[in-house]
Amino acid sequence: MNDRELIEQIRARPGMFGLNGFSYPTAMFLTGFDLGSSNRLLHGFEEWLIARRGEQSSLGWPALVLEDAFPGADIRYWGTLTEEQQQPAVDHLFRLVLDFLDKREAG
Repeated sequence: MNDRELIEQIRARPGMFGLNGFSYPTAMFLTGFDLGSSNRLLHGFEEWLIARRGEQSSLGWPALVLEDAFPGADIRYWGTLTEEQQQPAVDHLFRLVLDFLDKREAG
């Protein structure tokens, strides 16, 4: 199974992986998976997010994903997300990771 297939499986069946549709557990799960792969899964993801926004940032990738998901909102950590924002944040995270993996594989 390649990285894209893994992410697609997690997105399609989050409950099978112990996820509940909330942003924080999903980001931490992906972080753990990345660490377990010796930082191979998300290698370059944060830099890619910074490059796509076109300006430097000291934020980590989870905060960058939230800023991208909710432009103009002051959302930089999960504690500020409403329950209605959770699933859109998770969906956006998966879209970004899959887009990143596609671009990384394309070279």
